[in-house]
Amino acid sequence: MSSPTPVGRTAFLLGYAGLLPQAAAVLLIAVHPPGAYSLPLAVAYIYASLILSFLGGIWWGCAMRRTEGQGGLAALAVLPSLAPLAVLPLATRAWSWGLMLLGTAILATLLVDRHLVRTGDAPSNWLRLRAPLSLGLGGLTILAGLLTR
Repeated sequence: MSSPTPVGRTAFLLGYAGLLPQAAAVLLIAVHPPGAYSLPLAVAYIYASLILSFLGGIWWGCAMRRTEGQGGLAALAVLPSLAPLAVLPLATRAWSWGLMLLGTAILATLLVDRHLVRTGDAPSNWLRLRAPLSLGLGGLTILAGLLTR
């Protein structure tokens, strides 16, 4: 298998721009009185869920390039899509806990991303992109949860 092409500038720019929707949701949660922020909370939850699922899709693509060990990574790649569904019953009763768990799951994706770089499944500069984005989105999602308490 050939080495993946390094992550380019456009991907970095789009990736960082991808933090803006969550930052806007957190800002709206912060400036609204308690109980008046159900739409921004839902947006924060849905956006984090979409990005988490997107990361699973990236992992799936990495798994499909493998000749060995494809099944394990493919199985792991399904979890980011299932995590928001598993947390949803809790989130609908207590947004704070749902958002904090989802943010923690986003932070945990860095473990898989690091593994993908180590095994050559992801570009060598993958973590230069993924670390700030996962820390940013995970942190913003946790902050959204903390602001609802």
